[in-house]
Amino acid sequence: MIPDPNRLPLNVKPTHYDVTLQTDLENLTFTGYTKIKLDVKEDTKSIVLNCGSALSFQNVALTSNTSLGELKPSSQKIEGDRLSLEFESTIPANSTAELKIGPFTSPLGDSMTGYYRAAYKKDGENKHYALTQFEAIDARNAFPCWDEPLLKATFSITMISRADTVNLSNMPAASEDVYTPGSEPQIEQEIPSIKALDGKWKITKFQPTPIMSTYIVAFANGPFTFLEDSVKMPSGKTVALRIYTTPELIHQAQYALQVKKKVLPVFEEVFDVEFPLPKLDTLVAEDFDAGAMENWGLITGRTTAFLLDPKSKDLNAKKQVFSTQSHEVAHMWFGNITTMEWWNYLYLNEGFATLMGEVIIPHKVFPEFKPRADFITDHLERALALDAKLSSHPIEVECPNAEAIGQIFDALSYSKAASVLRMLSDYVGEDKFLKGVSVYLKNKLYGNGITEDLWQGISTTTGQDVIKLMENWVKKIGFPVITVTDSAKGIEVRQDRFLETGIAGDVDNTTIWNVPLNILTADSAGKAVIDRTALLSERSQTFDVDTSKPFKLNGGTAGSYRVLYTPERLEKIAAEAAKPDSLFSVEDRMGLLNDSMALSKAGLQKLSSALTLIDNFRSEKEFLILDVIAGNLSGLSSTWWESKEIVENLDAFRQQLFGPLVKELGYEYPDDEPTDITRLRTTVIGQAASAKHEGVIKELQSRFKAFVETGDETKIPAALERITYQTAVKYGGKAEHDALKKIIEAPKTPGAKIAAIIGLGSTQSPELIEDTFKYTMTSARDQDFVYYFRGLTANPAARRQVATFFKDNYDTLYARFKNNSMLRYLVESSFNTLSTQKDYDDIKTFFADKDTSKYNLGLAQTLDTVRARIAYIDRSTEDLDSWLKEWKGKQNASARF
Repeated sequence: MIPDPNRLPLNVKPTHYDVTLQTDLENLTFTGYTKIKLDVKEDTKSIVLNCGSALSFQNVALTSNTSLGELKPSSQKIEGDRLSLEFESTIPANSTAELKIGPFTSPLGDSMTGYYRAAYKKDGENKHYALTQFEAIDARNAFPCWDEPLLKATFSITMISRADTVNLSNMPAASEDVYTPGSEPQIEQEIPSIKALDGKWKITKFQPTPIMSTYIVAFANGPFTFLEDSVKMPSGKTVALRIYTTPELIHQAQYALQVKKKVLPVFEEVFDVEFPLPKLDTLVAEDFDAGAMENWGLITGRTTAFLLDPKSKDLNAKKQVFSTQSHEVAHMWFGNITTMEWWNYLYLNEGFATLMGEVIIPHKVFPEFKPRADFITDHLERALALDAKLSSHPIEVECPNAEAIGQIFDALSYSKAASVLRMLSDYVGEDKFLKGVSVYLKNKLYGNGITEDLWQGISTTTGQDVIKLMENWVKKIGFPVITVTDSAKGIEVRQDRFLETGIAGDVDNTTIWNVPLNILTADSAGKAVIDRTALLSERSQTFDVDTSKPFKLNGGTAGSYRVLYTPERLEKIAAEAAKPDSLFSVEDRMGLLNDSMALSKAGLQKLSSALTLIDNFRSEKEFLILDVIAGNLSGLSSTWWESKEIVENLDAFRQQLFGPLVKELGYEYPDDEPTDITRLRTTVIGQAASAKHEGVIKELQSRFKAFVETGDETKIPAALERITYQTAVKYGGKAEHDALKKIIEAPKTPGAKIAAIIGLGSTQSPELIEDTFKYTMTSARDQDFVYYFRGLTANPAARRQVATFFKDNYDTLYARFKNNSMLRYLVESSFNTLSTQKDYDDIKTFFADKDTSKYNLGLAQTLDTVRARIAYIDRSTEDLDSWLKEWKGKQNASARF
């Protein structure tokens, strides 16, 4: 086999690391030393491993268990992030060796990757702590290592730090002692600088880890405090639980700790695989690139991911905490115990953590949030929207280099993978699916897996050929639209690849998926039944369905596809869906609405048909349905943002839909009301304000004014912070703008800060828009930067200025964000709301001479988005305008009588 030039050679493999790190938070540097035990697989004179360019190191030596003794490399060179060592003597196969590197030194940077510094405020001063973020390929920037998921080893971490700080790592501390010169001769020999330390320091030695990949190694040092608990597991052992953050924030960490205690034993029970560690910590960080990270035994993440005001009634924030914590706990099995072999199988980690951590387990633990139905909005629609682009990619996608790895942490690896796995679970039965997953985990315990390993596990418990069933869903790009027509024998069903601009042309329409049709009909008693045996495995097939009675495909909206009916059939389905005792579930109605709008955008049905369907739900009070309607109508307003009359008529339509519900529900959040009502209130107030409902705007302005003047936080419930801040700034001036800056600089909660950042961009004043850009460049934390852009691009008055600002400051932004994931998000946020051919051409021209390798996938998807908007506007403006005017005429006529 020809070696992959993008992978490390396998002539030697690491088995154990001893990593010692001295962290100096006053000088913002770290010094380290590593000893790596190796199995030599073949005769070799060379060793190649990963080493970040920021690591400055000395004293490389190799000791073999043969007669060779200690070897010094005859040459060593770093190319990119690889360290190549050449030796004059041949190290024989089947021997063992120990590679020593160090001391190595590096600054604690602020890129939010590798071992880096995070900033926080204490008594008005900037202070720092340090933590790691190694996924995907940044362990190499903290210590030299074989930084690939397949090359697992055990790790013994030793941390040296100032005595008044706390050291954390994957495992519990085995010992911790205050350092005095001469007390640690071995460490003094390895890191001579320790003998010159001033003040009091301590040495923390952690227990060895199980065998694991480098990207989930973690350590941190800082002035942390914690809350703690423990949980008795089904296996019988007790696991210690803690959540750490700075003292100023710890009071908001209790809920995340409770979530962890609830879900951890459920995962162990469902997977029937024991959680192997003695503890599971969470560290909340104030500078963090990702949302959260599943380091084994030491989960890390943003404040918005894990902190919640104990008094808050913001259920969206609560949902964010439980879904994030549960998602990361799921990774303790999917990713940590059993790890993907290479990054092209990332979905085996992320798709499963999304499905298990945000749907299946929460359904057992947090049923009040209806996670199965929420999944449709949170993940299925997100996945279908991205996968409907020509620039999409398969779930299992080649990752030849670092730039490619960084770009696949997207809705396809998370949401589409979870959607496809959910479809499979629904088709074979959840119990059998989970048992098959357990088989997969047990077969690959502490090892690495690929797609076929998973399919074999599920095939074992279901008796089905899951490889044949699922291969195209995972390895091919896109998804189908299922066209349904009545026939003499029932229904004729055809599949074609769906694109946001229509059915794919012949070149892009070659895949045949195995599609579980889930045909929903009524039994003799009029109850809904779903035929889960119907499988479309050809381009077109006929199925026996009684077309004289109500029916629907994709029952429960469990499938990852769209369904296109004839106008006549859709009218009958819509009539059934609007009935109070409808045959169709909430999930079915959500799917109908989403499909109808997406098919309209693609030109496969008229937009007026989708709006008529929405209008049929005007008496609906189910939160999940109205939330879908709200999102789709907001999308139309955002698409036609430059058509004043259309936006005004859309606003009138939204006001009539949501205004009466605002009056009915009010602005207060009682403690004892159902979860759905609480969430519905937030949605309808937000929609009414966004649609310029005069009464709602005045109420929110009044509440903001009272809050600013009195400081009474009860004037703005946490669930209404975002829309209140946006409304106050949109219809206010400099005073309101300045008030939001004060909230950003001293927020009471992480959610309040994000709400204020987004609200800041709502101003209609050209001067304040310019001020927002300046404030973003000078005051925004790196992790929050994209929120400023999203706030501004949500504002039609600022949309094009964002694109111009990005272009004018490209070199600065590229230099600032090139080492983390933010650059891709900034490209998308800056341009994907634009909607003219000139916009499209300008984007292409601007990036034509740029090195786009770090964000080329995001750029291609953004260009597809703009192109689809142009086509949508060209195709549907007349239809939309006519429908809205006709609707408005009916309202005016009704008002006269």
